[in-house]
Amino acid sequence: MAETRYVKAITAALADSLASDSRVILFGEDVARPGGPFNATKGLLEQFGPDRVRDTPISEAAIVGAAVGAAMSGLKPVVEIMFMDFTTLAMDALVNQAAKARFMFGGQCSVPMVLRAPHGAGVNAGPQHSQCLEAWFAHIPGLKVVCPATPADAYGLLRSAIDDPDPVIYVEHKALYGTKGEMPEPCPLVPIGQARIARAGTDISIVTYGAMLHTCLGAAEKLAAEGVDAEVIDLRSLQPWDEAAVLASLSRTHRLLLVHEAVEAFGVGAEIAARMADAGFDELDAPIVRVGAPFMPVPFAKSLEAQYVPSEARILEAARRVLA
Repeated sequence: MAETRYVKAITAALADSLASDSRVILFGEDVARPGGPFNATKGLLEQFGPDRVRDTPISEAAIVGAAVGAAMSGLKPVVEIMFMDFTTLAMDALVNQAAKARFMFGGQCSVPMVLRAPHGAGVNAGPQHSQCLEAWFAHIPGLKVVCPATPADAYGLLRSAIDDPDPVIYVEHKALYGTKGEMPEPCPLVPIGQARIARAGTDISIVTYGAMLHTCLGAAEKLAAEGVDAEVIDLRSLQPWDEAAVLASLSRTHRLLLVHEAVEAFGVGAEIAARMADAGFDELDAPIVRVGAPFMPVPFAKSLEAQYVPSEARILEAARRVLA
């Protein structure tokens, strides 16, 4: 077990996939010689050469369109979009081509590609470089969506995403890149669609993903000081999501709090709340509560951004409301 930075875990997963499968290729803006805007691909050009790791023009539509074609031709492309906000420029290739190819051609081909996309606030990048758009892609049949919160999961989910026969949106949080965590050697693959219990508890289930996991764990420790034993579930995978794990947690605690950094309205939490209000109705002893960002663009100002992103204080207030 070694302590590893989140971004280094991504680099290791890319390197191991490139080394183990000659069909894997990596391309995107500044991913080769510069090593990526966040250094996630640093050193891979030198290790695997320009035929496997290459820079592209500044055209997200061209990058993702080329990836779809490469995947349908037998390669396994991994592409990086510099900020998740810029996936808007590649929506046709993702939503109408990558997600639909298996169905358009009667199952005769698949699109084994991965799109890496950094999301989230916390680095004062403003409204066009900080959005959490994962719910868009989770709504599209044919796409899978994952969002790791720890170095071990960053590695394990990326390896699984690259091995998957279908297109996977791999969401990274910019504020997590420099964080550290334990990573086993060798690090196991993480199955897509499988949540994990990050903290066991009996009084309330807090379901979250991505960077909010760490905020929720901090809130859970403060709740423990108040005599409340909170269980924290890290979804890890958003499409498919682990309904059975959430339902099992709810059956233990009978109270549910859903937390994500993305805008609360029409978000991942809304889907889970609707399913649990149906499948888990008999287990509920209190209304389901959601915590997310307000319905507005991410502000530039550091002071305003701090109020925009869900905080431990907001999670604690929501948890107390559920428990009351």
